[in-house]
Amino acid sequence: MPATRLDPERLAREMNWNLLRTFVVLAESGSITNAAEQLRLKQPSVSVALKKLEDRLGQRLIDRSPGRFALTEAGQLLYREAVNINGSILRLATLMREVTPEISGHVRIAVASHVVCPIFDEVIGDFYAAHPQAKLSIDVITSMDAIAAVSAKRVSFALALVREKDPNLCYMPLCREVFGLFCGPRHPLFGRRNLTLDDLKGHGAVVFDNDRLQDALQDVTLLRARAALAAQVRGVSENLEEVRRMIMAGLGIGPLPKHVVVRDLRDGLLWQVPPFEDLPEVDVYLIWNPETVRNRAEDKLLHGLIARLEATPFADRIYV
Repeated sequence: MPATRLDPERLAREMNWNLLRTFVVLAESGSITNAAEQLRLKQPSVSVALKKLEDRLGQRLIDRSPGRFALTEAGQLLYREAVNINGSILRLATLMREVTPEISGHVRIAVASHVVCPIFDEVIGDFYAAHPQAKLSIDVITSMDAIAAVSAKRVSFALALVREKDPNLCYMPLCREVFGLFCGPRHPLFGRRNLTLDDLKGHGAVVFDNDRLQDALQDVTLLRARAALAAQVRGVSENLEEVRRMIMAGLGIGPLPKHVVVRDLRDGLLWQVPPFEDLPEVDVYLIWNPETVRNRAEDKLLHGLIARLEATPFADRIYV
């Protein structure tokens, strides 16, 4: 399809935003069939919408040759821009609805599952004591998905691990977690003292889904390597509670933030195994998108959290 010279003013005036929304869903779903199901449309309607958008832009957006469904270079560019546009449009109704004398907006936060931070809990408590009409929802997802949600303006902000920083987002250290290795009551090493790393060799492992060398928990991956646990992983989850459950059930030895399991250790539900020194320290970040137009509740909570972090030395936010 030959490219055409677009008039920016005319494009802005005549662009059908529903076509962009359809394209975003189509790009993310990976097929006409899946997109039609999500949009509750018939497949021909989705195909026609794609054709209209390609004709309007004068660019082929998706390569749909036999056995292939992939965004073209133009499609990838449009998808990046359309995600931001779609996110901004979705927020307009919320912003208009929440223009009231009281702060009563909806704050949506994305949080990596193993993030447990007392300062964050205190800030939320103080905020909702002062603004009881505000509403909060917390999505517990992977760090990668949390950052993607911030980038796409689908959430107010996120608390997540960071492997590589996106220059378009803002980052602020929230806290530091120290990970240890633990086993449950059914495990043969449970309750045994004077254990060494040699005692761990060959035992099965339970891991987080992002516990990989190239991911944010790479230091935890190296910790498992030091312990020479069996290569076969017996349990995996992106959720801390499920990793904890599998460790307690005896599936294997697994990593958990030490400050999160203090009560479990005291109650005899978990047992820490070597190593006990040089444990991995993982930084958790507060992440927000400076291009997101936030409602008053979002803005108030975000800046309240930033102010609390600025007033609290990082040394007091290291949980061991």
